[in-house]
Amino acid sequence: MTVATPAARAWESERGRLIGIAYRMLGDFGHAEDVVSEVAIEALREERADAGAVRSWPAWLTTVCVRRAIDRVRSLAASREEYSGHWLPEPVATSRLPEDAVADREMLSLALLHLAEQLAPDARAAVVLHRAYGMSAVEIGEILEKSPAAVRQLISRGERRLRLERDAEAPRPLDPRALGALVEAVEGGDVSAVLALLSDDAILWSDGGGRVRAAINPIFGAEKVRRFLVGVLGKASADDAGDPFAVAPLDVNGEPALALTHSGRTDVMTLEFDGRGLIVGIRQVCNPDKLLFAYPLEE
Repeated sequence: MTVATPAARAWESERGRLIGIAYRMLGDFGHAEDVVSEVAIEALREERADAGAVRSWPAWLTTVCVRRAIDRVRSLAASREEYSGHWLPEPVATSRLPEDAVADREMLSLALLHLAEQLAPDARAAVVLHRAYGMSAVEIGEILEKSPAAVRQLISRGERRLRLERDAEAPRPLDPRALGALVEAVEGGDVSAVLALLSDDAILWSDGGGRVRAAINPIFGAEKVRRFLVGVLGKASADDAGDPFAVAPLDVNGEPALALTHSGRTDVMTLEFDGRGLIVGIRQVCNPDKLLFAYPLEE
C-alpha cells in the first residue's frame, strides 16, 4: 500500500495495532494479516469514492478491522466445529509480532486466546478493545453499533467468563526456574519431578489437527498429564529409530514457551501457572500448519 494518501499513511501507522486486534479476535495470525490487508484495500476505495468524508482515519480503520474480524470469526466457526481433535490458537513468536500488537500483552497469551473462543464474536471484540486497548464503552458501542450499556454488559460477562479481574495487575512473566525445572524433568524422564510441578487439577490440551498424532480430547488431572508427558515424550527420547529428542525455551505470544522435538517433529507447548507456581494448564500445538509463525525469523 502506497504511503501517498492520508488513508495509506494512517494504515501504515496503525497496521501493528490492527494486527494486534485481529489476532486477538481470531487466534490465527495468517487470517489476522488477511483481515488487515482487506482493511487497507477498503480504505483506499473509501478515500477514492468520497475524499475528505472520513474525519479520523485511525478510528475508521479500527471500526472496519473489528467488523471484518467479526465476520471472519463467524465464517470460520463451521470449519472449527469440524476440526479434527481439539482446536488451539496459533502460536506466534513474540519477535514476529509488531510492537503495537504486544504493547499490552493482556488477551495475547494462548491461554486467554483459547478461553476467548467461548465468547460470541461481539463479546470477544468488546473485551479485546476494552482490556487490551483501553477503549471506553461509548467508543466500542460506535464500532459494534450497540448502546454503551449493552457494551458494558458484554464486557462484564466476558470478563467473568475469562476469569479476568476488573482491576487485575498485568500478568507477570513466568518463573524461568519453573520452566527450567520442567525442561530437566521431562528431558530426563524424572517422574516425581514432573508430578511435583503439576497442580492436582492440571489439564493438557493437544492440537494435531489430524496432521500428526495427538490426544484428541483434553487430558485431565496431574497423574494422567504426567503419564502423557513422561510416557509419551520420555519414551520418544529413547526411540529405537534414533530420532532426536530435545526441549528448548521459546518466546511466543509475549510469554515463555517450550519447543519439544520428538518423534521426528517439533511441537510448541505453553504453560499456565497458578499462584503457587504449579502448572494448571498445558497447551501443546502439534499441527504443523499452525507452527509457521512460531519461531523467530532467521537473521
